Order: sequence, then structure tokens, then C-alpha cells
Amino acid sequence: MAILVDENTRLVVQGITGRDGSFHTLEMMQYGTAVVGGVTPGKGGQTFHGRNGESVPIFNSMDKAVSETGANTSVVYVPPAFASSAIEEAADAGVALVVAITEGIPVLDMARAHAFARDHATRVLGPNCPGIISPGKAKVGIIPDQIVAPGPVGVISRSGTLTYEAVIQLTNAGIGQTTCVGIGGDPLIGTSFVDALEAFALDSETKAVVMIGEIG
Repeated sequence: MAILVDENTRLVVQGITGRDGSFHTLEMMQYGTAVVGGVTPGKGGQTFHGRNGESVPIFNSMDKAVSETGANTSVVYVPPAFASSAIEEAADAGVALVVAITEGIPVLDMARAHAFARDHATRVLGPNCPGIISPGKAKVGIIPDQIVAPGPVGVISRSGTLTYEAVIQLTNAGIGQTTCVGIGGDPLIGTSFVDALEAFALDSETKAVVMIGEIG
């Protein structure tokens, strides 16, 4: 099994036409994640094309994207000034999980966004996080998929680069992972170590968890 993302994940990319959004959308699609739509206000009706000829519809709003695609997850590649609004829009549209990659979001903005997400029963991962990957099932974010392998160990980390280091060492030792989670390094994050540990505790295939903090 896995936690939070798996083969049933249906992903919308917020900021799909930006530099980071478009690049990582291609990477996520290449890994096999079901990217069912993108959102960029003013570009609704356009199409994003994958490396293998896939077509992903672009919408003006999350509400439209979710209603048209049945998406249950979003990932945010939106500039800091607009990222908290993107998180709130995703929660209002009814997705179960929002993965916020953006760093530098004003703290007060995130305080409001986290409260809004909780009121709408939406889990936020991040902000300022590398995302999440369940090896062989789904990738949401920027974690390099070349370093992971399926197996029985969960990984939780505040630091993006230390996440990669821990995963590489596990994989090189022949120890695969159920899910690797970067919870984010900002002062206010939506999913804590405890939250992630509780999710892993409910996963029958996770036999151990590596947990990594970060100085500061």
C-alpha cells in the first residue's frame, strides 16, 4: 500500500503553464501519475501536451477542473503572492490533498489558508516542500523518481535534500519505500510529523519509518 497518493490519485496541476509547473508536470506524467487537468486563469480551453502525446485539458478555475475531471489531488506551482489563494481554491473545490511546492508564501497568508483547508476537510502538504512519491504508483511534486524503489519503509522529512539523501541510501542498501513524504520547511505547514506518522501507522505494508528533521 501507500499513504496519501497511489494509483487512484487524480491530479490537477495549479500553475501548469509556468516554467516549473510545466517541467514537473511532464516528469509526473512520465512516472505514470494520472495528471487529469491543469489550472491557469485566462488559459482555460488550451491543452498541455505530454512527451508521449498525452493531452491534458487546462481550466480557468479549480472548481471547473474538479467538476470536469473528478480530481482528488492538486499540486501548487504558483508564485508566492498567489499560492495561498490557490490552496484555498483547491480546498473549496473539494480535493482531498493539496501539495504546496511554493516557498516564500507570507506566513499570515498561510495561516488563513491552513484554517480554510481544515474547515473544508482538505489535507495540505507543505508549503515549501518537495512533495510526495509512492514508488511505482504516483509522484506529486519534485522528488526525483530515479532514486526510489518500492518496499516496506516510509520516509518523512522536513528537508528536501535530506529526503533525497535518505532515500538514496535506503535504495542503495536494497531497502525500498512505501511512500516518501516531504512535509515542508516553512514555519506553518499543513501536515506535521505526527500527522504523517499516524498515516503510516494505518498502512499495513509500512514496517518501519525513517524520520528526518531540519536545523532551524
